[in-house]
Amino acid sequence: MKILVTGATGYIGKRIIPMLVNEGHFVVCAVRDKLRADKHYLEEEHIEIVEADFLNADTLSNIPKDIDVVYYLIHSMSNTSKDFETLETQCAINFKTYIETTQVKQVIYLSGITNEEKLSKHLRSRKNVEQALASKKYALTTFKAGIIVGSGSSSFEIIRDLVEKLPVMIAPKWLHTKTQPLAVRDVLAFLSNAKGNKALYNQSYDVFGPEILTYKQMLLQFAEVRKLKRYILTVPVMTPKLSSYWLYFVTSTSYKLASTLVDSMGVQIVGKPSDINQILDVHPIPYKEAVKLAFEKIEQNSIISSWKDSFISSGRLMNSAHKYINVPTYGCFKDYKESPVLHVETTLNKIWSIGGTTGWYYGTFLWRIRGYLDKLFGGIGLRRGRTHQTDLNVGDALDFWRVIYADKSQKRLLLYAEMKLPGEAWLEFKIEDGLLKQTATFRPRGLAGRLYWYSVLPFHGLIFNGLISELVKP
Repeated sequence: MKILVTGATGYIGKRIIPMLVNEGHFVVCAVRDKLRADKHYLEEEHIEIVEADFLNADTLSNIPKDIDVVYYLIHSMSNTSKDFETLETQCAINFKTYIETTQVKQVIYLSGITNEEKLSKHLRSRKNVEQALASKKYALTTFKAGIIVGSGSSSFEIIRDLVEKLPVMIAPKWLHTKTQPLAVRDVLAFLSNAKGNKALYNQSYDVFGPEILTYKQMLLQFAEVRKLKRYILTVPVMTPKLSSYWLYFVTSTSYKLASTLVDSMGVQIVGKPSDINQILDVHPIPYKEAVKLAFEKIEQNSIISSWKDSFISSGRLMNSAHKYINVPTYGCFKDYKESPVLHVETTLNKIWSIGGTTGWYYGTFLWRIRGYLDKLFGGIGLRRGRTHQTDLNVGDALDFWRVIYADKSQKRLLLYAEMKLPGEAWLEFKIEDGLLKQTATFRPRGLAGRLYWYSVLPFHGLIFNGLISELVKP
């Protein structure tokens, strides 16, 4: 079959594409920016990449007409826009209008469990999108999932941060809210097994794990898997705003995502039973087993996708990495350094491993201080880390940077700053003519930007000199 995957750079999209290819299907990946598509896709003969912005109906003509099945995986956990519900519905309407002109027989949509009368903005938006996707031209199959548990998922990483950092937690009362966590492997099994199954045409199913757990129980069971003793005290005095700040300062999430999660965590997410497990022969695993499998992936350094690599936490990029690939020169401050490279491969490997658990080779504690300051001012801080310790792709998060360009064969890595700044900043590493060329570029915004540059300039001399010296060491 010829299958279209929307949201191809997202958490689920990145995981289902290789599954479909391995099954022998031809996969069309719809992305807003081709630069963000996995570079391995370009080498795969059974994958085609097309640029399509579902908020811009004119771009959808890039999608081929001879599609058999579509996976609709477009959804943002971010509520940065006041009218994000309207925007998500508009995406669905534009998608439907165009897809109805193709030969698509089935659209498979991944939503969230929406059985409560009072829903969060996030879940209400998903429900509205499902209604907007309904069509007489194609069959719609909807899977409504509970909390997804897997390496790199937002819920998994937030729980991991809380459990591993806090021996004693004074937590909000919504920790008593019930949910049904579902392993990401089971989500993918439902999605994959559903394609072409006519029994599922124009049907909607709740999919969930075998246990009903509170968020408190999830934290404690997670701690058991990690062999940690943790104590949790819930208090009724935490407002949604305080709860959001609690998640924001303790975990690696952004404040915007934290506020969205808090909004959703007050809503019970318990699914309605059906025979879908038997129909598709999918038997979801318990929560603790899902956690164990996730850590196996982490230990093997084989995380395929992460919430951090979406632009949820980006304050500026918003899926437009190509706009920042040309580093400006006019009206900018630059810190340029170069040094002879003795062993190119060694230096390249060091550059490609920078940040995360590896650190910044020199003055890492100063980078951490900058991360703490960023957190205090509402930024993402340094704790976001990176998905893979030795590999980088366009769009990947790297501490408080975003990868804009990464090509080992061209010996060039370009990062764009996502920290809170009175301006814009780039950091570039390039090996050329036997030299490592390291350039920090800052485009200030007004007087505040210029004052900021001069205030950090003394530290630049220390940090960037030390960094390039460590990178060129054999």
